[in-house]
Amino acid sequence: MASVPHRSPFRYPGGKTWLIPYIRAWLRSLPVKPVELIEPFAGGGSVGLTAAFEQLAERVTLVELDDQVAAVWKVMLEGDALWLADKIAVFDMTAASVERELAKNTADIHEKAFRTILRNRVVRGGILAPGSGFLKYGENGKGIRSRWYPQTLRKRILDIARLRDRITFIEGDGIDILERNARRSDAVYFIDPPYTVSGKRAGSRLYRHNRMDHGRLFDIAESLIGDFLMTYDNTEEVSLLAGRHGFDMLPVAMKNTHHSAMTELLIGRSLDWARSG
Repeated sequence: MASVPHRSPFRYPGGKTWLIPYIRAWLRSLPVKPVELIEPFAGGGSVGLTAAFEQLAERVTLVELDDQVAAVWKVMLEGDALWLADKIAVFDMTAASVERELAKNTADIHEKAFRTILRNRVVRGGILAPGSGFLKYGENGKGIRSRWYPQTLRKRILDIARLRDRITFIEGDGIDILERNARRSDAVYFIDPPYTVSGKRAGSRLYRHNRMDHGRLFDIAESLIGDFLMTYDNTEEVSLLAGRHGFDMLPVAMKNTHHSAMTELLIGRSLDWARSG
């Protein structure tokens, strides 16, 4: 993982740092560089950012339904990213100042973006869903300061802003975007939906928008002309869905936010590139 730079300003549940070597191998295995990589459930966007920064696709489209997360992407890619970066750099991080800031409800998208980054950095696990609590101890007893790296965040935001001409952001439903682009032969897709298959409640705990029709998503994936890579919980239900659609599957070891060893499923039309690597 030392060779995987952290590009996103988000601490995101289910972050995909462990997956980046596979993303590189997948995109480099394609016969031609994709004109576009579409990430329909972007969240922190680590996969799309990797493709943009490392020029693994000509351009990247990130899609996110959550309006709080969307505000951050819009400011970085369409608004005043320098304002957001500087606001983070000078913010006086105390429990009182955090509570005052998060109590605000101004409609300004730049302020909304700042509050989203702030909340993401001071709650347990970076969880933005309602009910998530503040860090109490954090790293070395630093509490809410333990995940607040203002200069690092400032640099990440400005680095992303410099790639505005190669990254498009859409606030909307990722499934709709997949359907609209399904007939394209020049696009590929990284699909990482909120995990709510098999009755698990993790999705509702981690994400504000967590309900979706997974059967429909697999149907759409089968209809895509361009290549795709999906990641899912390694469950019997997911394996049955993937098998029903004739998809290839490969369990991959990863660690969650609590550093527990577990596996996720890579799903695609063919994963020979992953096995040979």
